[in-house]
Amino acid sequence: MAHLLMVESWVGAMSRLLPRAIREGGHEFTFLTRDLHHYLRTAPEGTAHPLLGARHVLTADTNDPATLLPYVERLHSALGFDGVLTSCDYYLPTVARIAARLRLPGPSPEAVDSACRKDATRQLLAAAGVPGPRFAVCADRSEAAAAAAEIGYPLVLKPVDLCAGMFVRRVDDEAELTRAYRALDGFPVNARGQRRAPLVLLEELLHGPEVSVETVTFDGSTQVIGVTDKSIGGAPAFIETGHMFPAELPAGDTAAAQEMAVRAIDALGLDGVVAHTEIKLTPDGPRLVEVNPRPAGNRITELIRHVTGIDAAAACVDVARGQRPDLRTRETGLRSAAIGFLVPRTAGVLEGIDGGDRVTAAQGVLELQLAEPGTAVKEAGSNNAYLGHVMAGDADGPAARRRVEALLAELRVRVVNR
Repeated sequence: MAHLLMVESWVGAMSRLLPRAIREGGHEFTFLTRDLHHYLRTAPEGTAHPLLGARHVLTADTNDPATLLPYVERLHSALGFDGVLTSCDYYLPTVARIAARLRLPGPSPEAVDSACRKDATRQLLAAAGVPGPRFAVCADRSEAAAAAAEIGYPLVLKPVDLCAGMFVRRVDDEAELTRAYRALDGFPVNARGQRRAPLVLLEELLHGPEVSVETVTFDGSTQVIGVTDKSIGGAPAFIETGHMFPAELPAGDTAAAQEMAVRAIDALGLDGVVAHTEIKLTPDGPRLVEVNPRPAGNRITELIRHVTGIDAAAACVDVARGQRPDLRTRETGLRSAAIGFLVPRTAGVLEGIDGGDRVTAAQGVLELQLAEPGTAVKEAGSNNAYLGHVMAGDADGPAARRRVEALLAELRVRVVNR
């Protein structure tokens, strides 16, 4: 039995999946956080958060590596960790540094730093010849205006170190660029209290379907689990409205996306990681969007398990322990699985969502989750504003997405202003 150290976590699906994978593997974990109430607040009423099933729950300033690393070193001498991991992007660099300090398995801190910074990723991959959009890294609004004039509108503005599509915006002219900049100026720290880098990335707008390639890299070799498609909405934001695994693509597009993901992971120097690499399939060929050195979020990990039997969360646990994960596919009875998200159209208070009974009774439904009446509804600006989702599978072929879209159409969201 291994003992793992988990440093912070997302509060969504992965906060359940990683603890479950640890338990199912016969292991245990210690959970380390700077703010336990952050997790207590997100547990359904009357239940304990899965992270509280840890052998130890400890608090420390996880945002201060100078004090955290010596503290974790003392913990390791007392508790004996076999690996360290997190599901939260904002702590991936910290976890890599802890692993290096404790001489535990893990990717190099430098590689993780580069993957977690969109500007560094762009620069390294461009130098390695991995195709991506034209881009510029800008330190202020005047630099951004000059770069925009050179690249040409329409553009995509991205903060270099935020997640879930936060403040990623399409900009079609200088006025929209200024508005996007101002919105970002009002967000000086991320959701975990870490100060943002004062840089933005401007990129040419890429056209074509977006996919993600799910991989595991171990001992210098990357194995592709598969390719997921995604639908994007919420313009001028880029909100993920749904996914299907596996993506319904021509074989050539699938192969090209897989090859690009492997090239990007190699160019960044990542090893000992489960990764989620986003790619646009443009008319000129695939173009790299970003590389995330952690399992796919937004329920993609569950779609993969429903179709292939492969558990990417368990693979994450294995590579954190320095063990080669089992990535053999198993018969599950499904050929595709998809999820569609309820994205709010107006702000207010949720009065209710009608149609849930019909959806639950429909063929192929794997999961239905809906927000409770009384929930405060904000206009969607990122992947953090969903009001629920429908997940469904197809036993015969790639019809899961169409099934989910039909089921979403059965739901009626009632939002009132109070």
